[in-house]
Amino acid sequence: MRRLNPSEIIRIGKELYDSLSCCQLCPMDCRVNRLQGKLGKCESTAELKVASFNLHFGEEPPLSGSGGSGTIFLSHCSLFCKYCQNYPISQLGNGRMITIDEFKKIMLNLQKRGAENINFVTPDHMLPMILIALGQAKQEGLKLPIVYNCSGYQKQEILKLLNGIIDIYLVDMRYNDDNLALQYSGCHNYTSVNRAAVKEMFGQAGNLRCNRRKLAQSGVIVRHLVLPENISGSEGIFKFLSEEVSSDLHISLMSQYFPAYKAADDLRLARRITPEEYRAAREAFYASGLHNGYIQEREYETA
Repeated sequence: MRRLNPSEIIRIGKELYDSLSCCQLCPMDCRVNRLQGKLGKCESTAELKVASFNLHFGEEPPLSGSGGSGTIFLSHCSLFCKYCQNYPISQLGNGRMITIDEFKKIMLNLQKRGAENINFVTPDHMLPMILIALGQAKQEGLKLPIVYNCSGYQKQEILKLLNGIIDIYLVDMRYNDDNLALQYSGCHNYTSVNRAAVKEMFGQAGNLRCNRRKLAQSGVIVRHLVLPENISGSEGIFKFLSEEVSSDLHISLMSQYFPAYKAADDLRLARRITPEEYRAAREAFYASGLHNGYIQEREYETA
């Protein structure tokens, strides 16, 4: 992987910041002037808004390690998932406004506390400010791997700018059907956008590489949340990943779905998944030829 120096990262961040006058950071392309305080579809202006930051021990093992992943949860999101598990942050926008300098200090503080990495959670809509702060933090001694923890609904041209900046992509693949993605997450052309994004990430970072402590240093981990009634289209997603990305890709197969936010209003989403539904997704994972990853067990319950 190539590496950009801190001044280059700051330059890219400033160029993206200027582009917020007609914001096209994400595939929503709302084109509002966030620099003038107008809200994009993500409900964000050009200010950083952070919900929380801490050492997180519940991420995948190569990310959490013994010191914890240094997670920074950004408020709001460019997707509108009816079942969002973190809806107080992503949909309701809980959090507080902070400066770029404060954000820089958060990263350096997490490193000082022993974080194994810096993990930006839902960063897309705040990317310009994050990059400026990241470059400044690197100038002041930040050396940890950088994790881009995202929904998978990213523009390929924006991701290309992150080549040499992001070490680890932790990316969702939620659907194998555009109509279901529109119905449940409010986004168009999800499948093509998501697949192009994952291919771009893999082209930059490749398969997961860990150090002697089994901690991730670079690479891609794909998260797949199993939804009731196979709304998540597990078989098609795993087939795509195995055949068009890499059969050695690391997958996090997640069984933790519960009916949060507006899910109770939808008959298909208003329950947890069954053991049979999770078993079917797990079998599709192995049948596709994939073999690396993390299988969650006993998170589901019978309907």
